[in-house]
Amino acid sequence: MNEKIENITRHISTLTDKSTAIEKVMDAEDTSFLKSYKNIKERAQCTLQDPELLSGALIDVAKHLGNLKFRVWEKMLGMVQYTPVVLDPNTAAPWLSLSDDLTTVSFTDTKHKCPDNSERFSKCVNVLGSEGFTSGKHTWEVKVGNKSAWDIGVVEESISRKGDITCSPESGFWVLMLRDGDEYRVAEVTDLLTLKRKPHSIRVQLDYDRGKVSFFDSSDMSLIYTFTDIFTERVFPFFSPYLNNDGINDGPLQICPVKVSVTVMSSH
Repeated sequence: MNEKIENITRHISTLTDKSTAIEKVMDAEDTSFLKSYKNIKERAQCTLQDPELLSGALIDVAKHLGNLKFRVWEKMLGMVQYTPVVLDPNTAAPWLSLSDDLTTVSFTDTKHKCPDNSERFSKCVNVLGSEGFTSGKHTWEVKVGNKSAWDIGVVEESISRKGDITCSPESGFWVLMLRDGDEYRVAEVTDLLTLKRKPHSIRVQLDYDRGKVSFFDSSDMSLIYTFTDIFTERVFPFFSPYLNNDGINDGPLQICPVKVSVTVMSSH
Protein backbone atom coordinates (compact mmCIF):
# COMPACT_ATOMS: atom_id res chain seq x y z
CA MET A 1 0.00 0.00 0.00
CA ASN A 2 2.86 2.42 0.87
CA GLU A 3 4.55 1.63 -2.45
CA LYS A 4 1.42 2.45 -4.42
CA ILE A 5 0.95 5.70 -2.50
CA GLU A 6 4.53 6.71 -3.39
CA ASN A 7 3.92 5.96 -7.10
CA ILE A 8 0.76 8.03 -7.14
CA THR A 9 2.55 10.89 -5.39
CA ARG A 10 5.32 10.86 -8.05
CA HIS A 11 2.72 10.92 -10.84
CA ILE A 12 0.97 13.89 -9.26
CA SER A 13 4.28 15.74 -8.94
CA THR A 14 5.10 15.10 -12.63
CA LEU A 15 1.72 16.38 -13.78
CA THR A 16 2.03 19.44 -11.57
CA ASP A 17 5.44 20.32 -13.08
CA LYS A 18 4.10 19.93 -16.61
CA SER A 19 1.08 22.09 -15.86
CA THR A 20 3.25 24.84 -14.38
CA ALA A 21 5.64 24.87 -17.37
CA ILE A 22 2.79 25.00 -19.90
CA GLU A 23 1.09 27.85 -18.04
CA LYS A 24 4.33 29.88 -18.20
CA VAL A 25 4.63 29.36 -21.98
CA MET A 26 0.99 30.28 -22.53
CA ASP A 27 1.58 33.56 -20.73
CA ALA A 28 4.23 34.48 -23.30
CA GLU A 29 3.59 36.58 -26.41
CA ASP A 30 1.53 35.05 -29.24
CA THR A 31 4.48 34.73 -31.61
CA SER A 32 6.63 32.95 -29.05
CA PHE A 33 3.75 30.64 -28.12
CA LEU A 34 3.11 29.68 -31.75
CA LYS A 35 6.78 28.90 -32.34
CA SER A 36 6.91 26.51 -29.39
CA TYR A 37 3.41 25.05 -29.92
CA LYS A 38 4.63 21.69 -31.23
CA ASN A 39 6.88 21.18 -28.23
CA ILE A 40 4.13 22.26 -25.80
CA LYS A 41 1.70 19.80 -27.36
CA GLU A 42 4.12 16.93 -26.88
CA ARG A 43 4.77 17.88 -23.24
CA ALA A 44 1.05 18.09 -22.59
CA GLN A 45 0.54 14.47 -23.55
CA CYS A 46 -0.07 12.30 -20.49
CA THR A 47 1.13 8.72 -20.74
CA LEU A 48 -0.12 7.71 -17.30
CA GLN A 49 -2.29 4.60 -17.26
CA ASP A 50 -5.45 4.20 -15.28
CA PRO A 51 -4.82 2.73 -11.82
CA GLU A 52 -4.49 -1.04 -11.96
CA LEU A 53 -7.41 -2.89 -10.35
CA LEU A 54 -5.91 -5.41 -7.99
CA SER A 55 -7.21 -8.94 -7.90
CA GLY A 56 -9.70 -9.27 -5.08
CA ALA A 57 -10.15 -5.51 -4.75
CA LEU A 58 -13.91 -5.85 -5.10
CA ILE A 59 -15.81 -6.79 -1.97
CA ASP A 60 -17.38 -10.21 -2.23
CA VAL A 61 -20.86 -9.00 -1.33
CA ALA A 62 -22.47 -12.43 -1.68
CA LYS A 63 -19.93 -13.99 0.67
CA HIS A 64 -20.35 -11.42 3.42
CA LEU A 65 -24.06 -10.62 3.16
CA GLY A 66 -25.58 -13.86 1.88
CA ASN A 67 -27.41 -15.71 4.70
CA LEU A 68 -25.97 -13.10 7.07
CA LYS A 69 -28.18 -13.87 10.09
CA PHE A 70 -27.54 -17.59 9.77
CA ARG A 71 -23.76 -17.13 9.48
CA VAL A 72 -23.64 -14.86 12.54
CA TRP A 73 -25.64 -17.42 14.52
CA GLU A 74 -23.42 -20.24 13.25
CA LYS A 75 -20.27 -18.45 14.44
CA MET A 76 -21.86 -17.82 17.83
CA LEU A 77 -22.17 -21.57 18.43
CA GLY A 78 -18.49 -21.68 19.30
CA MET A 79 -18.91 -18.89 21.86
CA VAL A 80 -22.00 -20.00 23.76
CA GLN A 81 -22.89 -23.08 25.74
CA TYR A 82 -26.23 -24.78 26.28
CA THR A 83 -26.99 -26.66 29.48
CA PRO A 84 -30.17 -28.78 29.33
CA VAL A 85 -30.85 -28.33 33.06
CA VAL A 86 -30.13 -25.34 35.29
CA LEU A 87 -30.62 -25.13 39.05
CA ASP A 88 -33.41 -23.27 40.82
CA PRO A 89 -31.89 -21.12 43.61
CA ASN A 90 -35.33 -20.76 45.22
CA THR A 91 -35.21 -24.47 46.12
CA ALA A 92 -31.59 -24.61 47.35
CA ALA A 93 -30.96 -25.45 51.00
CA PRO A 94 -29.29 -22.58 52.93
CA TRP A 95 -25.96 -24.45 53.13
CA LEU A 96 -25.63 -24.72 49.38
CA SER A 97 -23.75 -22.38 47.05
CA LEU A 98 -24.73 -22.13 43.38
CA SER A 99 -22.55 -20.82 40.55
CA ASP A 100 -23.58 -17.65 38.72
CA ASP A 101 -24.70 -19.65 35.68
CA LEU A 102 -26.75 -22.00 37.91
CA THR A 103 -25.00 -25.17 36.70
CA THR A 104 -22.84 -26.00 39.74
CA VAL A 105 -23.77 -26.67 43.37
CA SER A 106 -21.43 -26.97 46.36
CA PHE A 107 -21.89 -27.56 50.08
CA THR A 108 -20.64 -24.83 52.41
CA ASP A 109 -20.18 -24.84 56.18
CA THR A 110 -22.00 -21.51 56.42
CA LYS A 111 -25.76 -21.24 56.54
CA HIS A 112 -26.82 -18.46 54.20
CA LYS A 113 -29.70 -16.14 54.91
CA CYS A 114 -32.49 -17.24 52.56
CA PRO A 115 -36.25 -16.71 52.52
CA ASP A 116 -38.03 -19.69 54.05
CA ASN A 117 -40.29 -20.11 51.04
CA SER A 118 -42.29 -23.28 50.52
CA GLU A 119 -40.16 -24.44 47.58
CA ARG A 120 -36.88 -24.41 49.53
CA PHE A 121 -35.31 -27.43 51.25
CA SER A 122 -34.76 -26.34 54.84
CA LYS A 123 -33.04 -29.34 56.43
CA CYS A 124 -31.48 -31.59 53.77
CA VAL A 125 -28.83 -30.15 51.42
CA ASN A 126 -30.79 -30.54 48.18
CA VAL A 127 -31.66 -28.41 45.17
CA LEU A 128 -33.95 -28.94 42.17
CA GLY A 129 -33.70 -28.11 38.51
CA SER A 130 -35.59 -25.02 37.39
CA GLU A 131 -37.85 -26.85 34.93
CA GLY A 132 -40.19 -29.74 35.64
CA PHE A 133 -41.43 -32.30 33.13
CA THR A 134 -44.83 -33.88 32.49
CA SER A 135 -44.02 -35.65 29.22
CA GLY A 136 -41.27 -36.53 26.78
CA LYS A 137 -37.66 -37.68 26.97
CA HIS A 138 -35.01 -35.61 28.75
CA THR A 139 -31.30 -36.17 29.32
CA TRP A 140 -28.63 -34.37 31.34
CA GLU A 141 -25.15 -35.22 32.51
CA VAL A 142 -23.66 -34.50 35.94
CA LYS A 143 -19.95 -34.34 36.67
CA VAL A 144 -19.43 -35.88 40.13
CA GLY A 145 -15.63 -36.08 40.11
CA ASN A 146 -14.05 -37.93 43.04
CA LYS A 147 -16.71 -37.03 45.57
CA SER A 148 -17.46 -39.68 48.19
CA ALA A 149 -21.19 -38.91 48.57
CA TRP A 150 -23.98 -37.41 46.45
CA ASP A 151 -27.59 -37.92 45.31
CA ILE A 152 -28.75 -37.47 41.69
CA GLY A 153 -32.06 -38.22 39.97
CA VAL A 154 -35.63 -36.95 39.65
CA VAL A 155 -38.33 -36.27 42.23
CA GLU A 156 -42.02 -35.47 42.28
CA GLU A 157 -43.03 -31.86 42.72
CA SER A 158 -45.01 -32.66 45.87
CA ILE A 159 -42.13 -34.19 47.89
CA SER A 160 -41.48 -33.02 51.43
CA ARG A 161 -38.94 -30.18 51.57
CA LYS A 162 -39.03 -29.07 55.19
CA GLY A 163 -38.27 -32.17 57.25
CA ASP A 164 -36.42 -35.45 57.07
CA ILE A 165 -36.43 -37.14 53.68
CA THR A 166 -36.47 -40.79 52.71
CA CYS A 167 -35.11 -41.32 49.22
CA SER A 168 -37.36 -44.00 47.71
CA PRO A 169 -39.85 -44.24 44.83
CA GLU A 170 -42.64 -44.59 47.38
CA SER A 171 -41.76 -41.11 48.63
CA GLY A 172 -41.46 -39.66 45.14
CA PHE A 173 -37.67 -40.06 44.73
CA TRP A 174 -36.07 -41.89 41.80
CA VAL A 175 -32.49 -41.24 42.83
CA LEU A 176 -29.03 -42.81 42.54
CA MET A 177 -27.05 -42.40 45.76
CA LEU A 178 -23.35 -42.66 46.67
CA ARG A 179 -22.08 -43.02 50.24
CA ASP A 180 -18.64 -43.65 51.74
CA GLY A 181 -16.85 -43.40 48.42
CA ASP A 182 -17.96 -46.70 46.88
CA GLU A 183 -21.45 -47.60 48.14
CA TYR A 184 -24.03 -47.04 45.39
CA ARG A 185 -27.75 -47.46 46.10
CA VAL A 186 -31.03 -46.48 44.44
CA ALA A 187 -32.86 -46.09 47.76
CA GLU A 188 -31.73 -45.84 51.34
CA VAL A 189 -32.87 -49.37 52.23
CA THR A 190 -31.86 -51.28 49.09
CA ASP A 191 -28.83 -53.52 48.57
CA LEU A 192 -25.64 -52.08 47.14
CA LEU A 193 -25.18 -51.88 43.38
CA THR A 194 -22.11 -53.41 41.74
CA LEU A 195 -20.29 -51.08 39.35
CA LYS A 196 -17.32 -51.90 37.13
CA ARG A 197 -15.58 -48.65 38.05
CA LYS A 198 -16.14 -45.42 39.96
CA PRO A 199 -17.87 -43.09 37.49
CA HIS A 200 -16.76 -39.46 37.38
CA SER A 201 -19.77 -38.37 35.37
CA ILE A 202 -23.35 -39.67 35.45
CA ARG A 203 -25.90 -39.38 32.66
CA VAL A 204 -29.53 -39.21 33.77
CA GLN A 205 -32.17 -40.17 31.22
CA LEU A 206 -35.85 -39.55 31.89
CA ASP A 207 -38.58 -41.06 29.73
CA TYR A 208 -41.69 -39.66 31.38
CA ASP A 209 -44.26 -41.33 29.14
CA ARG A 210 -42.77 -44.80 29.66
CA GLY A 211 -42.15 -44.20 33.36
CA LYS A 212 -38.40 -44.77 33.24
CA VAL A 213 -35.41 -43.09 34.89
CA SER A 214 -32.03 -44.53 33.87
CA PHE A 215 -28.49 -43.80 35.06
CA PHE A 216 -25.37 -44.38 32.95
CA ASP A 217 -21.62 -44.12 33.44
CA SER A 218 -20.84 -41.36 30.92
CA SER A 219 -17.36 -42.71 30.16
CA ASP A 220 -18.69 -45.76 28.28
CA MET A 221 -22.49 -45.32 28.57
CA SER A 222 -22.76 -48.53 30.60
CA LEU A 223 -26.10 -48.80 32.37
CA ILE A 224 -25.99 -48.46 36.15
CA TYR A 225 -29.68 -48.78 36.98
CA THR A 226 -33.19 -48.13 35.58
CA PHE A 227 -36.30 -47.30 37.59
CA THR A 228 -39.63 -48.29 36.04
CA ASP A 229 -42.70 -46.66 37.56
CA ILE A 230 -45.79 -44.60 36.73
CA PHE A 231 -45.47 -40.84 37.03
CA THR A 232 -48.63 -39.07 38.09
CA GLU A 233 -47.36 -35.49 38.44
CA ARG A 234 -44.61 -33.13 37.35
CA VAL A 235 -41.08 -34.32 38.14
CA PHE A 236 -37.92 -32.25 38.58
CA PRO A 237 -34.19 -32.98 38.29
CA PHE A 238 -32.74 -33.49 41.78
CA PHE A 239 -29.23 -32.85 43.11
CA SER A 240 -27.46 -33.13 46.44
CA PRO A 241 -23.68 -32.66 46.90
CA TYR A 242 -24.19 -34.08 50.40
CA LEU A 243 -22.25 -32.97 53.49
CA ASN A 244 -18.56 -32.13 53.32
CA ASN A 245 -17.49 -34.36 56.23
CA ASP A 246 -14.38 -32.32 57.19
CA GLY A 247 -13.13 -32.04 53.61
CA ILE A 248 -13.51 -35.72 52.70
CA ASN A 249 -16.42 -34.95 50.35
CA ASP A 250 -15.18 -31.60 49.08
CA GLY A 251 -16.06 -30.62 45.52
CA PRO A 252 -19.16 -29.59 43.58
CA LEU A 253 -21.72 -31.28 41.39
CA GLN A 254 -21.69 -29.76 37.91
CA ILE A 255 -24.29 -30.08 35.17
CA CYS A 256 -22.38 -30.50 31.93
CA PRO A 257 -23.10 -28.39 28.83
CA VAL A 258 -24.00 -30.15 25.60
CA LYS A 259 -22.55 -29.51 22.16
CA VAL A 260 -24.83 -27.47 19.92
CA SER A 261 -24.74 -28.18 16.19
CA VAL A 262 -26.36 -26.80 13.03
CA THR A 263 -28.26 -29.06 10.65
CA VAL A 264 -29.12 -27.62 7.25
CA MET A 265 -32.24 -29.22 5.75
CA SER A 266 -33.04 -29.15 2.06
CA SER A 267 -36.29 -27.41 1.09
CA HIS A 268 -37.01 -30.07 -1.57
